[in-house]
Amino acid sequence: MAFQDTFRLSSHAVITNNSGEVLLLKANYGDGNWGLPGGALEPNETIHEALLRECEEEIKCQINIQYLSGVYFHSAYNSQSFIFRCDIKNGCEIQLSDEHTDYKYSPVETMSPVQKHRIKECLAFNGYVASAKF
Repeated sequence: MAFQDTFRLSSHAVITNNSGEVLLLKANYGDGNWGLPGGALEPNETIHEALLRECEEEIKCQINIQYLSGVYFHSAYNSQSFIFRCDIKNGCEIQLSDEHTDYKYSPVETMSPVQKHRIKECLAFNGYVASAKF
């Protein structure tokens, strides 16, 4: 990889409700996909700082980061995604930013193969940070 090449990093939160369903946000950009809260790192930001900022921006709630469960390479975006297990602080009520049109808690089994893989590894965390390529 050359010095001037573009390479992306992002941090994402796996947040569940009392039924074990995972919080997803519907983007109003790109293909309008459903995805985990989080997003790209900004210059001079750590993966933890990015996750805290992105969740505050996207759902207007502060989160507790429990652990980093995996780092995944996505060839379609030339990016590495850091997946964290999190919960929402103090029962904050979700309020969406302008980047998203809706949110829902969804069973893991209904998600795309990539999301399912990352989330299942997160929820079954055994102290070992997983990695995979997609």
